[in-house]
Amino acid sequence: MDSKPIADLFLDATVLFADISGFTAWSSVREPSQVFTLLETVFRAFDVLAKRRKVFKVETVGDCYVAVTGLPEPTKAHASVMASFARECVEKFGQLVGVLETTLGPDTGDLGIRVGIHSGPVTAGVLRGDKSRFQLFGDTVNTASRVESTGQRNRIHLSEETADLLVAAGKSHWLRSREQMVTAKGKGKLQTYWLMTKQEEDGVTITSSSRSADKPHKAASCVFTTSPSVASKTSLDLSSNSLEEIEMLLPPKT
Repeated sequence: MDSKPIADLFLDATVLFADISGFTAWSSVREPSQVFTLLETVFRAFDVLAKRRKVFKVETVGDCYVAVTGLPEPTKAHASVMASFARECVEKFGQLVGVLETTLGPDTGDLGIRVGIHSGPVTAGVLRGDKSRFQLFGDTVNTASRVESTGQRNRIHLSEETADLLVAAGKSHWLRSREQMVTAKGKGKLQTYWLMTKQEEDGVTITSSSRSADKPHKAASCVFTTSPSVASKTSLDLSSNSLEEIEMLLPPKT
């Protein structure tokens, strides 16, 4: 390849990993068509939400959805935009698995979504070859993955860097500090936070062994950081499940 690689460093970005909790056991007793019905329905809904929020979808790997804000178009509100997107994804996931339960089996509604978010610099570009792909690289991506894997089902787990940016943006009421520090592979001990879902804000109980121990995030200690380091049934037509049909089910963006 004679041309210069298509890549750039974005200093201010927020990366999200969202993984379906319970998917491996669930999919092991399903037909391939049922597995793809679940993934296509959920990920198409996430795509609609991403488009509305101007979140950039990077890829899906198995049952994991990866997205980023702050690139390719930089924005100072990258953390806030991703937080709003994550909250909508958790809410929409609960609605969809409830609908899919009628066609994919009674335990489909027991599936959960585990979300992890981290903010920092990201190297992004097109990795050229037989099948060119847009990809993200760097410690921020690795840390976001670790934050997701140490989270809990139906909850949004944040790094301290992302939490600091949200507090600076006036979103401290969305945050609860995690009482115990988590140990992440290759990262050591991390102080992390929970981003309250819309259900939690509305007083819906989230089953979690550590829920009662969560404490409000203290805004006084926050600074900007760029460390590198269902509910209800719907009339959704699952046979076609177009993006337009999914979009009709979404509330107006706030």
